[in-house]
Amino acid sequence: MKKTIFMGVLGLFLLGSCNSKSGHDHEGHDHGTEAAHDHDHEGHDHDHEGHNHESEDHDHDQEGHEGHNHGAEASAGHSDEIILTPEKAKAAGVESEIIQPKPFRQVITTSGQVQAAQGDESVVVANVAGVVSFRHPVTDGMSISKGAPILNISADNMPDGDPVKRARIAYETTKKEYERAAKLVENQIVSQKEFNTIKENYENARLAYEAISKNQTKTGVSVTAPLGGYIKNCLVQEGDYVSVGQPLVSITQNRRLFLRADVSEKYYGYLHSIQSANFKTPYDNKVYELEDLKGRLLSYGKASGGASFYVPVTFEFDNRGDVIPGSYVEVYLLSNEIPDVLSLPVAALTEEQGLYFIYLQLDEEGYKKQEVTLGAGNGKDVQILTGLKAGDRVVTKGAYQVKLASASNAIPAHSHEH
Repeated sequence: MKKTIFMGVLGLFLLGSCNSKSGHDHEGHDHGTEAAHDHDHEGHDHDHEGHNHESEDHDHDQEGHEGHNHGAEASAGHSDEIILTPEKAKAAGVESEIIQPKPFRQVITTSGQVQAAQGDESVVVANVAGVVSFRHPVTDGMSISKGAPILNISADNMPDGDPVKRARIAYETTKKEYERAAKLVENQIVSQKEFNTIKENYENARLAYEAISKNQTKTGVSVTAPLGGYIKNCLVQEGDYVSVGQPLVSITQNRRLFLRADVSEKYYGYLHSIQSANFKTPYDNKVYELEDLKGRLLSYGKASGGASFYVPVTFEFDNRGDVIPGSYVEVYLLSNEIPDVLSLPVAALTEEQGLYFIYLQLDEEGYKKQEVTLGAGNGKDVQILTGLKAGDRVVTKGAYQVKLASASNAIPAHSHEH
């Protein structure tokens, strides 16, 4: 009986052990299968998620691309375009024109002086010694006609006496001596040599007396104008004592003037091509063109002066009453024409810290600031070397008004901060 019970318990134990082993293997298989399946599935999902992650990375790149578009939009939104409505541009006097190549003259900029032309100016000097007295006020710039009296020179109460009286006495004395010697030489009482000396003294005395006696007045010798024109300078004052030959006044006709330009030696090789010139005066800031004043080139120096490193170039032109002889001017020497040059009026340029800019008109109300490099200038126009091309529409008048508009339209640049 005990043996039967023991065998029964042993059988149940073995059966439980088998079931336990079988269940463990099944669960192990199932777990392995599930684990493997789940792991593979999760791995697949992980790879898929990784793929999605890369896709997200790709999207991130796409987002970066969108950031690029944003930069482009920012560039478009915050560009350097200047907005100025047509109404405001018209009110500000803004004008533009399409620039095309045209002939331009090479220019040498230098300094010079306006001088009176030879023959158009005369200096009146004293023909006797004495004290100056004016018959009427004499001022610089006053007009005067030829032969008109300017001043008197009197020698009354002078130690040497009246020069007119002395000249008359000398003339009468030498005349009598000459007449006596003329009779004696015929009889050979006076030698021919001695007679010639007497005759010479007589002729000199006669010329001296006639030179001053024709202008003799009650108040002294009158000094008259040798030509008509304008008093350029009055060199003496009332009561001054003058000697013979001393300058009294200068008179100019101002019909023709000289323009003398002093050119640096480094431009000497270009002087043979100089044809004309423009010049700007300091008192009215106006540019004069010699071609409009019937000007012509007279000569240019073949060497520089001993005390100077400049070569003179001289022009002659008509004076129309606006140019002051003796004034110093800025000169633009013009050479032969150069074809197909891009140039702009000086008024089209603006300057900032040594750089030059122009304003291009993009459309009806849009403008753009453009840096340019300058070449030669002639006082009115300037050659543009870089920054401009044919067909560009450029603001030629009112450039500073456009510059002010650009300052008022300024928008701070957009920045990304993360």
